[in-house]
Amino acid sequence: MRLVFAGTPAVALPSLEALSQAGHDVAAVLTRPPAPRGRSGRPVVSPVQAWAEEHGVECLTPASAKDLALAERLGQLAPDCCPVVAYGGLVPAPLLSLPRLGWINLHFSLLPRHRGAAPVQHAILAGDATTGATTFRLVTALDAGPVYGSLSVPIGPTTTAGQLLDLLAQAGAELLVEAVAAAADGVEPVAQEDGPVSLAPKITLDQVHLDWALPAERLDRLIRAANPEPGAWTVVGGKRLTVQLAQTTDEVVATGEILARKREVLAGTGTTALRLLDVVPEGRRPMRGPDWARGWRGAGTLRAEGFAS
Repeated sequence: MRLVFAGTPAVALPSLEALSQAGHDVAAVLTRPPAPRGRSGRPVVSPVQAWAEEHGVECLTPASAKDLALAERLGQLAPDCCPVVAYGGLVPAPLLSLPRLGWINLHFSLLPRHRGAAPVQHAILAGDATTGATTFRLVTALDAGPVYGSLSVPIGPTTTAGQLLDLLAQAGAELLVEAVAAAADGVEPVAQEDGPVSLAPKITLDQVHLDWALPAERLDRLIRAANPEPGAWTVVGGKRLTVQLAQTTDEVVATGEILARKREVLAGTGTTALRLLDVVPEGRRPMRGPDWARGWRGAGTLRAEGFAS
């Protein structure tokens, strides 16, 4: 079939590769325009655009999917179907009817749970034991379209959002290939199951400022949900400290205090202490918690700043 693939980050690449290897004609990709990255602030193309340039595939990068030129070009390309994986923008209603088989989205949750831009992060935040991926036909309402298929995966006690996204991106690629094939065979998707709808909006940097007065388990989930982006953080000694991975313990440390020992660093929460395993000090490389603590002059206790105590 003739496809126009919509996606932006690296998690979209397994699906793009799988569709291409399945023999489909990827006539073009639709992706977000180059965005400033790093300290230089230079615009960097998305992973999907980089794939398109490497494979000689036309790349569409409108600032908005509402761009009239995009509708015109899609009409000229006349795709049979538009698969979507983490495009990063809403597809307006006038575009939904352009491909004869519609737009088929791979979403990293078990719909109708966690509709929105950050389903994996919200699944970890909510303490869900399982999550998954769902393929469905796009409609005007957010992630509400009828379903072609789904798969489930467990969320482990140490699983980060990055690890879970990588897993679902690989597993979901075949699910999307199957959904496109089903659409081509005339299979009609079925309405989403009745159940409570939960929303999963993008998580901001302010939302992952660690409030050490919260319970340890909740902070652990927040840290894992924010790994790798945007990165849960606190302030120690006037400088930001990003906490990439922590571990709950049975020990008790005063709320907001950070206790350095020879082989571990403990942070006091509203319940029991968290062991800080992997951290990123401001302006420095990622390191183990004890290695960061050895930079203090004399092991002892510091206090996190700027949280609700």
